[in-house]
Amino acid sequence: MQVNVFREDSNVKKWFDTGKLLLAPFLTVMLLVSCGGGSGDPSNFRVQLTDAATDLYQAIYVTIVEVQVIKKGCDEDADASCWESVLYPQKTVNLLELVNGVREDLGETALAAGDYGQMRLILGTEPDDSQNILGQDHPSPNYLIKNDTFDTIEELKVPSGLQTGIKIIHGFTIEPSGFTDLILDFDAGRSVVQAGKSGKWLLKPVIKVLETVTYAAVSGAVQDNGNTPIEGALISAQVYTASPADPWDEVAVAGGTVSDVLGSYTLHLEPGTYNIVATMAGYSPQCQVVEAIDSIDYTGEDFTLLPAATSGTLTATVTGDRVAVFSIRKKPFNCGSGEVTIEVASVTVSNESNGSGTSSDPVLLETGIYEVVVASEGAETYIFENIEVTVDMDTGVVYPPTP
Repeated sequence: MQVNVFREDSNVKKWFDTGKLLLAPFLTVMLLVSCGGGSGDPSNFRVQLTDAATDLYQAIYVTIVEVQVIKKGCDEDADASCWESVLYPQKTVNLLELVNGVREDLGETALAAGDYGQMRLILGTEPDDSQNILGQDHPSPNYLIKNDTFDTIEELKVPSGLQTGIKIIHGFTIEPSGFTDLILDFDAGRSVVQAGKSGKWLLKPVIKVLETVTYAAVSGAVQDNGNTPIEGALISAQVYTASPADPWDEVAVAGGTVSDVLGSYTLHLEPGTYNIVATMAGYSPQCQVVEAIDSIDYTGEDFTLLPAATSGTLTATVTGDRVAVFSIRKKPFNCGSGEVTIEVASVTVSNESNGSGTSSDPVLLETGIYEVVVASEGAETYIFENIEVTVDMDTGVVYPPTP
């Protein structure tokens, strides 16, 4: 069984069009509910976190103070007591440490059997007393540390997250016997958005749900042509659809992670056929096809990345009061079973209406021809075709384009 909550990053435009907020890197929240006893008996309820990380930041910290659930059919607008607080983790967690199967335990409690309609994570106003990766006390409850020479810290604003929490609109049933085991995928890298002239950094989530009894595990290692492990390579599972009604849907990203210090990676995926794509700045992208079957571990899906002969950069700029997601794609590309389109990079840019525009950091790419597909709230998908990235030059795309 698969349930999409809000819509994953590969369907950002559809999710934009529903008027919902965007939360970007892949954070996975694992709900493990094991049940026993007679009808109506309480069952164990455990929540864990894991994340498919990004190389854009050194760390992304969030403080989760409470986990709440609501019984199906209860009208929260008419009855504030519908929401039941079940866990109180009071933890400040670095999402980027939770990769490749590493999980953070948020606690365990008894939960009555029955049908539940939603869950939400309440974020805190004060961090815990642990230290961050720089050996410092947390400066705020929700913040990021940039991957720059200054270890720049930026506080993360969470629209409505402190008041109403991050809602996960997905029904689940706690049976008096048996168990329910779910994984919720957050995209932590795409969930971070810089908001124009204000200089604010926003955390907005895109979440999907997997049932762990059916997902497959795909793992392997990434190295260079000298057999040296590559740390920080981006590994994503993509689904290609030829000639879709909406060009955005030509490439759907079903999951992603980064390789660790040994070059290793692990992806948890629903059953299906995927193009597994490996990218790293300064290297040529690589791709291979994996047919994933439920409950099976696929190992040895390795990549050897070759240094790019020449590289250039691409910068995405947004004007007007809007948020736009730029999917940078390579076509045609052969993953082993014919020519497809793959996504090699993605950036989310937000701009406020009192300036000339806001630009992304330059994205380092192998020189060549690319297609840039843009999704923005309330707008049709836009395609920049035949964008040429040349050596030692910065190529720019501005959305919306000048008429």
